[in-house]
Amino acid sequence: MPRPSKGPRLGSGPSHERLLLRTLAEQLFENGKVRTTEAKARRLRPLAEKLITTAKKGDLAARRQVLAAISNKGVVHTLFTEIAPRFESRNGGYTRITKIGPRKGDNAPMAIIEVIAEGTPAKKAVVNEAEKAAKKAAPKKKAAAAKAE
Repeated sequence: MPRPSKGPRLGSGPSHERLLLRTLAEQLFENGKVRTTEAKARRLRPLAEKLITTAKKGDLAARRQVLAAISNKGVVHTLFTEIAPRFESRNGGYTRITKIGPRKGDNAPMAIIEVIAEGTPAKKAVVNEAEKAAKKAAPKKKAAAAKAE
């Protein structure tokens, strides 16, 4: 977890800020994006990126480190199986913050933080390779069938 800044926290105290950021990170990985204030989004970004970088390792120790920050095992599974493989060839910049204007009630600046969708998931890459191999093998099978007749 990133070191909290000195001075005022998001909400009341440091423990509340840690809990708030963990909950936001859990929702970000579960839903793909979260609508929140700009200040919370800026504080969430380093935590989310560090968790994705840790998940890219994929071993048991990394899974336990992520479970220390996010308690929902389903979200951790999603992070390790779907989100982290997308960014195997990327060294950072996994999230995007988009400003969406002020909130109606108190005029607080709002933003959407989202996990970017760029990068080919490993599953799609395997499917593409299999389709290419099948296309190459198809003419050979037709030729073999013609010889058998």
